[in-house]
Amino acid sequence: MGKQGSHKSLRPEFQGWHSKTLLLHGLKSDSSKCSYCRGLNVGKKHIRAIVVMFGLLGCLFLLDSLVISYFEFTNLQPSAASNSSSVFQGRDSYIYSKQSPVYMYERLLNLASSALAEKEFKQESSNLWVEPFRQASLWKPCAERKVQTNPRKPVQNNGYILVSANGGLNQQRVATCNAVAVASLLNATLVIPKFLYSNVWKDPSQFGDIYQEEYFMNILKDDIKLEKELPPHMKSLDVEAIGSQITDADLGKEATPANYIKVVLPLLLKNGVVHFLGYGNRLGFDPMPSDIQRLRCKCNFHALKFVPKIQQIGSLLIQRIRKYGARHSMLDTQLLGKFIHNNEYHEAKRGSEKYLALHLRFEIDMVAYSLCEFGGGEEERKELQAYRERHFPLFLERLKKNSTYISPKHLRKLGRCPLTPEEAALVLAGLGFKRETYIYLAGSHIYGGNSRMEPFTSLYPNVITKETLLTYNELEPFRNFSSQLAALDFITCASADVFAMTDSGSQLSSLVSGFRTYYGGHHAPTLRPNKTRLAAILRENDTIRWNRFEVRVKKMILEAQKAGIRSYGRSIYRNPRCPECMSKHH
Repeated sequence: MGKQGSHKSLRPEFQGWHSKTLLLHGLKSDSSKCSYCRGLNVGKKHIRAIVVMFGLLGCLFLLDSLVISYFEFTNLQPSAASNSSSVFQGRDSYIYSKQSPVYMYERLLNLASSALAEKEFKQESSNLWVEPFRQASLWKPCAERKVQTNPRKPVQNNGYILVSANGGLNQQRVATCNAVAVASLLNATLVIPKFLYSNVWKDPSQFGDIYQEEYFMNILKDDIKLEKELPPHMKSLDVEAIGSQITDADLGKEATPANYIKVVLPLLLKNGVVHFLGYGNRLGFDPMPSDIQRLRCKCNFHALKFVPKIQQIGSLLIQRIRKYGARHSMLDTQLLGKFIHNNEYHEAKRGSEKYLALHLRFEIDMVAYSLCEFGGGEEERKELQAYRERHFPLFLERLKKNSTYISPKHLRKLGRCPLTPEEAALVLAGLGFKRETYIYLAGSHIYGGNSRMEPFTSLYPNVITKETLLTYNELEPFRNFSSQLAALDFITCASADVFAMTDSGSQLSSLVSGFRTYYGGHHAPTLRPNKTRLAAILRENDTIRWNRFEVRVKKMILEAQKAGIRSYGRSIYRNPRCPECMSKHH
């Protein structure tokens, strides 16, 4: 299943290893050939013994050289199996002890494998790597003009805003941009946000460890007042004791400017400071004054630049994927800064001219929380239930009180289940991406590890991650900093020739797709599956023909790529196509 192609379809660096493996497996028959002398009609026994001895010695030398070659080769280039092991067996993998592959759509996988084998030597259609709609290229970023977001900013200052942002890299990015907008709205001075330490993310990184502080302050200096810390006379204030601490209980999700003026401004005027504790997505997108909306856009797409340490390794990642390094596009320039000019020696057959980045959200917490089933049988059900009891006790308590039960089968039908790696591979195959496509996998803690990734890698063996592209020493400075590692994924996904996601609700997918819309023109397509429609297609696994499967998958993706203007209430970070953020040229 999925392995009908010959070893010629493997990456060049694996072809030699494949041949050596065949030789090693054939040693038994070879040794019998080496002892063919026993059957010769030689009159003298000692001559026959000498010939047999030399034959056996020859076989031993052959075996010795093969073993040495094998270890030399694996030291230089890990085998596909060991590679996938290092990629997919992270601390959150929860790999089944039996290590057997899990399939849900074996018939479709076989059809996909046959289809990919047929396309292997055919000319690839170029429309996979560009935006399908001309309207996408009509929208331009406001990169070349100075955006006066708040030209009538009063001189008076109403006080200081402190922000402690929770979550991971992408949640903290949204919180920072929202805090900038609120500071402008309330005419307050924003102190550079602090990032809360989380037992989930376990990352002590602060703003200056991820973003360039001076650059951030300089870009926004004409819009709001920014300071690195409170003035000395205010540092000793107990903000909570004086009633100036704002939590989620004080501000509803998607709060409006009117809510901030009613709840926050009186405290700011009274005490001179407010502290947003655990601040996240607490500012809605509409209704919003145009100048505040423009400021959010300016913060997200212009003011937040990764520090040189992150840019440099991000550049290294892209150069090791692409045969010819960075493209010097606007996307690469914004992401990599001066490191776009870095050049690393490239072997003739290493890398690819283009690559696809995939944000495959199939982590244990997401899988367990979904209440879906994924083909792993009773063992899977027990494992996920045990995880829920350990990590989501309140969630389970609410479920018990709720009399409405939705079966896992019905949840899948409604499109509420995370896409498995197998389903993601089938979508890519249905779209026509060839077997040799290089696929960068963002995040590597896949639930089920190798047993889950086997269906994917059987169709697409060139799966790469930051862990496989970087050396131990190159990755070491980031190893215990999940937000900085996520920043490397952000760069590599945003710069990809094609970006595919399995969950459009994730913050990484949302921010990356918005960044690509803003800077990518019509050369940065994003693939967004509709999980409800895909579930309906996959339910026909036992009967659907492959050509019909392709037609329906392509239609599903194409309809999600239409370049429309941002609709009311939708995220400006995800879809910046609106007059406050981009300009449309005809």
